[in-house]
Amino acid sequence: MKRRKFQILALGFLFIVFPLKADEPKVLFDGKTLAGWSAPELSYWSVEDGAITATASEENPCTKNQFLVWQGGDISDFKLTLNFKVDGGPKANSGVQVRSQVLEDGHAVGYQVDISHPEAPLLGAIYDEHGRKMLSTRGEKTVVKADGSFEKTALTESGEAAVSSYKAGEWNSYEIVGQGNQITVKLNGHLTAEVIDLQEEERELSGILALQLHSGPPMKVQFKDLVLTNLSGE
Repeated sequence: MKRRKFQILALGFLFIVFPLKADEPKVLFDGKTLAGWSAPELSYWSVEDGAITATASEENPCTKNQFLVWQGGDISDFKLTLNFKVDGGPKANSGVQVRSQVLEDGHAVGYQVDISHPEAPLLGAIYDEHGRKMLSTRGEKTVVKADGSFEKTALTESGEAAVSSYKAGEWNSYEIVGQGNQITVKLNGHLTAEVIDLQEEERELSGILALQLHSGPPMKVQFKDLVLTNLSGE
């Protein structure tokens, strides 16, 4: 694997590695504070009703993407489960960064599992933030070939099954699994996207975990019940 040539943010981010045995789930959020998480601009982030909350408002508009980074070190082979809730207009947009890197300005780059309202094709998709852009939309399996071209096929389970399970204004669940060069996403138990990444110079097999608040109109995105399981066997 060749890592992308980005300059990584150091100031303000102290990465502390917590030993995590294979198959030992680790709770990433205490339900009360942002302990173990950090961002260059924390005014967008708070804890409300027992959930990590990202808010863009008229008083504090979000003009560029914001990222709250877990300070537990890099993840490689993993399973992440969480619940999320989105409030806002049709352009409300968020995501979960996995195996990503952080630039000097705090922008996370790399694999992102998108969060949006189901009317947008982003919900349940796998995106490459600041990179190759959309890798797999909802309902797709994508093989990224060594030359960077995409081979796309439909998943056996239609993305519409996931959409029908979505509860607007309520809590919904994600299960994100990364093993080797494969990433899969389940929304409320329904497989929504899969990527097999063979492009060695662009893919990341390890990196940070972060939550995103996308730039745009006023919105609120919340996260809770974040549990990480190490699958690497180390």
